[in-house]
Amino acid sequence: MARVFVTGSTDGLGLMAAQLLTGRGHSVTAHARNQHRADEVRAVLRADAVAVGDLSAIAEMRAVADQVNALGRHDAVIHNAAVGYREPRRITTADGLAQVFAVNVLAPYVLTALIERPQRLVYLSSGMQRGGRSDLGDAQWEQRRWNGSQAYADSKLFDTMLAFAVARLWPDVLANSVDPGWVATRMGGGGAPDDLAAGAVTQVWLAVSNDPAASVTGEHFYHQHPHGTHPDARSVERQDALLHYCAQRSGISLSHLGPP
Repeated sequence: MARVFVTGSTDGLGLMAAQLLTGRGHSVTAHARNQHRADEVRAVLRADAVAVGDLSAIAEMRAVADQVNALGRHDAVIHNAAVGYREPRRITTADGLAQVFAVNVLAPYVLTALIERPQRLVYLSSGMQRGGRSDLGDAQWEQRRWNGSQAYADSKLFDTMLAFAVARLWPDVLANSVDPGWVATRMGGGGAPDDLAAGAVTQVWLAVSNDPAASVTGEHFYHQHPHGTHPDARSVERQDALLHYCAQRSGISLSHLGPP
């Protein structure tokens, strides 16, 4: 039995992944944005615990990490929480960040830094990462006209870069990214054509399976098969630039990302 923390597990793919895990006898720590959502997820999921915190705020990212660490070491962490691209304007967080960057990129970075090192890390990306831009010059969209679709694509490229950076710097941890497909979640919309049931399978497979195909690191998967990525995703220079940028924005260094 594995112990797995799943962010953004109150609905959509995160809830589906958590349900797959509990249905197979694994121990799940769920995550909810607030107490109301935590109460809702407890009613539908046999989670052993629920960490509560709004991942758009750095202070609450820290609080979520503290709650997870207080429960003891987890075998895997699935970084599923995300916001979408349909907002017509740039939403700014309490820390002055674009919400899509804070939740989709900075939160998995901070949680990776602060949660006791698991055996496996899974980062939810998207097929849209192939259209992302790795330039960090205006990552918060302060100078450019807001484009929610581009901001989301950028964030998913950054998630893939983060997974590959961790895989490179933590050789003792299996760190991978996942494209779950364009599926009919609240974010994906009702007309999404991909297989919703398959959307959560790969993240669960990477988190707990003993299948040799899942026991790899530094790969990007779509429906349990390695998949192509944006060429910038494997640039060590761009990965390190992203880590440095996130450290500056969060005040949390990843200098300890080398061997323990």
